[in-house]
Amino acid sequence: MIPAKASTIDEYIAYFPIETQQLMQQLRATIKAAAPEAVEVISYAMPAFKWHGILVYFAGYKSHIGFYAAPTANTAFKKELSAYKVGKGSIQFPLDKPLPWALITRIVEFRVQQHAEKVAKKK
Repeated sequence: MIPAKASTIDEYIAYFPIETQQLMQQLRATIKAAAPEAVEVISYAMPAFKWHGILVYFAGYKSHIGFYAAPTANTAFKKELSAYKVGKGSIQFPLDKPLPWALITRIVEFRVQQHAEKVAKKK
């Protein structure tokens, strides 16, 4: 099975080498801790966490884990993310370096706050 056909995050993660699986499981746990009300989904063939819309996605690659938290998060954490390869809404965490767990937690909390503000405005 390839990740594009995964219907659950467990199926997606199982495709990767054990070291990458362990990092992705830790990333999953970190996201869940920062956004306990979020629901796990597969969206665009990637693991995602949804709470009043998609908060974040992640994806495994040969040499990095991609983390997708929207352009607003990349802008808000620009200084802290300067050590990583980033795109408009993407961050690449190399597999050969420790993942920045505290920073990931703050980014997810930032996205939760953005969604909470959007929900409050609609009321």
